[in-house]
Amino acid sequence: MIAVKIGTMSDETRHALRITGIAVAAAAALGALGALLVRDQIGRAHRNLFHSLAIKRMAALENLSRQEFSVDLVNLLRDYVAWEPRPILQSRARVILERMEASAPEEGAVSSCP
Repeated sequence: MIAVKIGTMSDETRHALRITGIAVAAAAALGALGALLVRDQIGRAHRNLFHSLAIKRMAALENLSRQEFSVDLVNLLRDYVAWEPRPILQSRARVILERMEASAPEEGAVSSCP
C-alpha cells in the first residue's frame, strides 16, 4: 500500500479523489436501490398471481415466465394452476410450469405438473 500524506497532495489530486469517492458512493447507492426495486417487483409479481383481477394475474404470469427455475417458483405455479378459474390463464401457467420443469436440474427435483 502506498502511503501518501494528505498535506503533500496538490489541490487537483485532492479534488480528483473527492470526486472519485463521491462517484463510488453514488454508484453503490444506485446499485442498492436497483436491487431493492427488483426485489419489490418480484414480490409484487408473486402477490398479484392470486389477485382478483385477471389482467394483474396475466401480468404476474408474464413476469414469472422470465425468471429462472427455482423449486419455490415451481411450487407457486403448481398452486396457481390448481387455483386459477380461467382456462386461458391456467394453460399459460401450465406452459410456463412445463418449461421450468424441463430446465430443472437432473436430480429429479421436480415431478410433472398436475
